[in-house]
Amino acid sequence: MKLCHKCGAAWVSQHRFPGRTETCANCGYDLHCCLNCKLYDAHAPNQCKSPTTELVLDKEKGNFCDEFDFADDRGPAKRDAGYERSKDTWKKLFDDA
Repeated sequence: MKLCHKCGAAWVSQHRFPGRTETCANCGYDLHCCLNCKLYDAHAPNQCKSPTTELVLDKEKGNFCDEFDFADDRGPAKRDAGYERSKDTWKKLFDDA
């Protein structure tokens, strides 16, 4: 089953993959993104298992990757409190610039 990386809602479609601009019907997040891809690996170079994929900076946003393959049963990513604190600090530093 294909699940949204953000909310865990099932993606149901007659197509094999979502379109680049397709969003989750439940939460509105992009579906054709790194965090929903089988090739996504937080510990791999560029966070992708494919050596031929171009770098994608924002893993949550829709992209043009031709190697996208929707992961089965991945669901929402579990992030630790340290990650969230770091992200909030980054936003405070650079969003007001």
